[in-house]
Amino acid sequence: MILADGGSTDGTLTVVRAFADQHPSLSVRIVENPARVIPAALNRAIAAANGEVIVRLDAHSIPQPDYVAQCLRVLRETEAANAGGVWEIHPSAGTWIARSIAAAASHRLGAGDARYRTSGAAGEVDTVPLGAYPRIWLDRVGPYDESLLTNEDYEYNVRLRQAGGRIWFDPSIRSIYFARATLGDLARQYARYGFWKARMLRRYPGTLRLRQALPPAFVLAAFGLALAVPWVPLARWLLGLQWALYVGTLLTAGVAQARLGHDAALAVGMPLAWAVMHLAWGGAFWWGWLTLFGRGRSESIGS
Repeated sequence: MILADGGSTDGTLTVVRAFADQHPSLSVRIVENPARVIPAALNRAIAAANGEVIVRLDAHSIPQPDYVAQCLRVLRETEAANAGGVWEIHPSAGTWIARSIAAAASHRLGAGDARYRTSGAAGEVDTVPLGAYPRIWLDRVGPYDESLLTNEDYEYNVRLRQAGGRIWFDPSIRSIYFARATLGDLARQYARYGFWKARMLRRYPGTLRLRQALPPAFVLAAFGLALAVPWVPLARWLLGLQWALYVGTLLTAGVAQARLGHDAALAVGMPLAWAVMHLAWGGAFWWGWLTLFGRGRSESIGS
């Protein structure tokens, strides 16, 4: 077991060392991650590993007891380049909004067709969370891209697929994922997703999926209509219709989930969580493109 530590100050290393002392038969190694970013941590941990299969595990998640065994079984049966499974999304606090965020993140309005959030049949997919990789595939495609502070896993799976590998989802591979506890934390998380997705798409424009395109399209349409209102009378009506349909859809789905889960708070909390996900992701996506364009212009002017 290899742990990449980014200079933690919360007692993580004390817990890890105590665990190692309690399990002397298990090799536990700590590698430093001075860059303190996820792709750098992964690259340093992988470089320190010598096994034939690398199983990635991250914070915010707890693997089920048979997680590794199921990953190895799926890799053996499918010969995939990466295998992963379902996130069982749990709230990370006992508040009504934390429950709502967790429920929203595993609903199709928050996850789209991502099977690792909503579950489904085993099969080939575009990405999986965490993942288990035969070492031969890691050697073939090289290290994680350390310039991508988020979406590094999706980008890596793109490279695996381009190299001829398959990304395989199997619902028997399960881990618990703890969603963000507040709307503010959720907004920052999804803003990172959207911003870095735009950066990744500069290199891989063909990898954009419908579930990823809808939030930026909604934000762009709303922004464009709002700008047009003073000059185009029809724009005010279209903007009102857009938001009425959007809010109505979220509220209707929230009420349905509240009834299904016997939790009245979901009727309000889930629509709020979905709106934060969509708007933060969509708005940050365009900001990622704009700042990338500006950087590209300044670089070309400087050269």
